[in-house]
Parts: sequence; C-alpha cells; structure tokens
Amino acid sequence: MALSDLWLTARDQLSDKLVKQIISFAGSGQLRDSNDASSEFRDYLSRVPSAFLARYADECLRESFEGSGFALQDIVNQVGKRLGFSITYGRYRGVQSQIGFDGLWRFPSGHAVIVEVKTTDTYRINLDSVANYRRALINQGDCLEDQSSILFIVGREDTGGLEAQIRGSRHAWDIRLISIDALLRLLALKEEVEDLRIIEKICAVLIPREFTRVDSIVDIVFSTAEDVRQEEVIAELEEQEGGEESDVEGRQRVTPVNFHEACITRIEKHLEQSLIKHSRTSYSSPDGNIALTCAVSKEYVRHGQQSYWFAFHPNQKEHLEVSKRALVAFGCGSEQTIILIPYVDFSSWLSSMNMTSGKDRFYWHVSISREGEQLILHRRAGFERINLTGYLLRAH
Repeated sequence: MALSDLWLTARDQLSDKLVKQIISFAGSGQLRDSNDASSEFRDYLSRVPSAFLARYADECLRESFEGSGFALQDIVNQVGKRLGFSITYGRYRGVQSQIGFDGLWRFPSGHAVIVEVKTTDTYRINLDSVANYRRALINQGDCLEDQSSILFIVGREDTGGLEAQIRGSRHAWDIRLISIDALLRLLALKEEVEDLRIIEKICAVLIPREFTRVDSIVDIVFSTAEDVRQEEVIAELEEQEGGEESDVEGRQRVTPVNFHEACITRIEKHLEQSLIKHSRTSYSSPDGNIALTCAVSKEYVRHGQQSYWFAFHPNQKEHLEVSKRALVAFGCGSEQTIILIPYVDFSSWLSSMNMTSGKDRFYWHVSISREGEQLILHRRAGFERINLTGYLLRAH
C-alpha cells in the first residue's frame, strides 16, 4: 500500500515512525532521483501536518542516515510549497547534463529563488557553483536576472562562517540565508494568521535587498500584531453577540476557542481526503481540487436558546472561489457538531447576512441557533431563516 493511502486509512501506524522508517516503506525504500521511493515520499509529505515536517527535519539533522540529506531537501521544498511558493524539486545528486539546484521556488510575483539546502556550514561552500546554477537558469529562460536570487537554507542556527563567506563574496547582493528552524517558524506563523497578505510581506524578506531603511520589517511586525488583535476583537464581539451579558467593560480579554484540528480530522474521514492547513481557518487537499474553510464557536445560551457565532472573511471567500470543490465548515460547540456546506450554497446567502465593516477590513456574521433538533442560520431582518440541519456531518 502506498504511503499516502496508509496515511489516510491507518494514520496511527505512521504517526510515531521515524522519518528513516517512513522512507523504508516508500517504493524501493531508498531515495534516488526520479525513482518510486522519491515520488511516494514527496506525495506523503504533501499530506502530513506541518508539525510532522518539523519533526522529520529535526530527525534528519540530529541523526545522519543513508539519504538523510535527500530527505531534508524534500522536506524543505514541501515547507516552501506550504509557504505559498510554486516549487520545482531539484536533484539529489548533480549530473553534468542538468542544473544541480536543490529547489526552485517562485513567488506569486514571478520572482524566482534558487534554493540550496545545507545541513551544516562546517565546510566551506562553493558560492560560484550555486551562482552558476542561477546563471544557467537565466540563460535557458527559467528566470530573469532582475527577478531571481539565491537562498541558502541551513540546518544549524550557528551560521556565522557561511554568513561571513557570503558577505565577503561578489555574490553577496544575490544571496539570502535562513535556518531551517526559522523557516519552520515562518510556516507556523502562516498557519496562525488569517490575512495572507502578511505572509507575502514576510516571504519578501527572503529576497535580497538593502535594509538601511527598516520600514518594511516594522510593517510586518505591526501587521501580524494587528491580525491577532482583530481576532481578539472579533471574539469580544462574539461574546456580546452570543452571551447574556453585553457589557464587556472590565471583562478579561476573550480567548478564541480552538478545536479546528479535531474538526478537520472528522472532515478528512468524511471526505476520505487529507487536508493541508494554509492559514488559521483555510485548508485544501494536496492537489488543490478541494478547498475548505473551518471556523469554530463555543456554545452560548441566550434567552434559554443555544447559539453559535462565526465571522466569515473576504480572504476565506477568495480561498474557496478558486477550487473545483469548495466547502464551508462550522464547528458548533465542539467537533461533535459540524455543519459542512458546499460553498455554492453558502455564497448565495452572503448578501443577506449582517456585516461588520472597519477601516481596512470587513467580515460577514454567521449566526446559528439550535432549535430542538434543528440548526438554524439567522440572516438580516426581512430574510427567512435557513434550516442547516441537512448539512450536519453525521457520525459514522
């Protein structure tokens, strides 16, 4: 059975395995350029949660084993893909007839980054060789000189030697350097914010530029903090919308509930498909054919009635509109009650929902109440309520 099938049907058999054991289950059991093990391993990596990528990367760095460098290269490329780059896998071993880069990452803007993955900078790296990879890609039309650069991704955080080597070379203005740990932290941040424009700004730091003026870095910090603050504000509004008490003065700041992952586990089983996290609430299948947003709400009791409150954001709408099959999920109180709605149905209701508009953002209110055995969507005055019970995800 292929690794990806095993992950979907018997996840527990793989979840505690070391990465070298995972590779032994893939195809012929050894990573080689263009072989079955490589294809199967890369497909498997495209389906597992990001926490697994971080764990596997750490294993490759802590314990050298046959193919550990190749595995690390694949893991790093998968991280690049989840950061939103269009990636081209490089070769494990260089051959004279092909360009020997480890990965080629393309920004949505078109900028291309030639990636080199190094477990350590103990040995001096030939920067000219990597620069020649870039030059060869430019010559064959795969990237432009003014829209391409080099990114070294190094396994250890102690990169002083390589930094000094880069600064002292003629390629200094074409190269950026980041540790694998920092790259993984960047991915973790992407999965916790809602506004993906923030990630575009952060990823732009990977492009070489002169930083005498640091406005762009300050903007990243401010935008990230603002995204978190907006989530807290929405949670406070949710508290007012759903709870008996509407006066929030003097109340402690509300912490949003979070049982997204438990909901996703149920939805994956229902769809028989792995789902990869893109932001706080956005997911998709590895092939991109399925897109999903999943919002959760705690249960409120107002005037004796159970209710749930959610915010639906424009960026969630954009995420759903580009996929063949788009779904909107709402976790009501816990993962035991999930409403799963085809986006084609949900989008037709948006114009009749209440909205909150701010200076630089807005969102729709999704207000659901429980009436006996039914779950009801409330809309603006003058619009009929919608019975959502038929969309309830049933327990298997």
